[in-house]
Amino acid sequence: MFGLMVRFEVRPDTADAFDALVARTIPLVAEHEPGTIVYAAHRIDGEPNARLFYELYRDRAAFDEHADQPHIHRFVAGWRDLLAGPPRMKFLALSDASGVPVPADV
Repeated sequence: MFGLMVRFEVRPDTADAFDALVARTIPLVAEHEPGTIVYAAHRIDGEPNARLFYELYRDRAAFDEHADQPHIHRFVAGWRDLLAGPPRMKFLALSDASGVPVPADV
């Protein structure tokens, strides 16, 4: 499995627009990306302008397929003017989990 964590800092005046963009995008991920296992957007308590995404993919190829989807291109183009700075991304290697199918070779 292949994971990604992304932290976004939205501008205070654009938080609602960012959240609306996310709400339009997530159903398209679910509909068109069978290799995307988890695509979850979070708000962070005490940080009203922070958003954290946790993403889990079947493998790197599924992530690459995700990144090449038209709805993800629209999502990226849409958030560019809504952020206070660049998103901070961390790639993850799943070592153990509960609630998701973990292959025996993890």
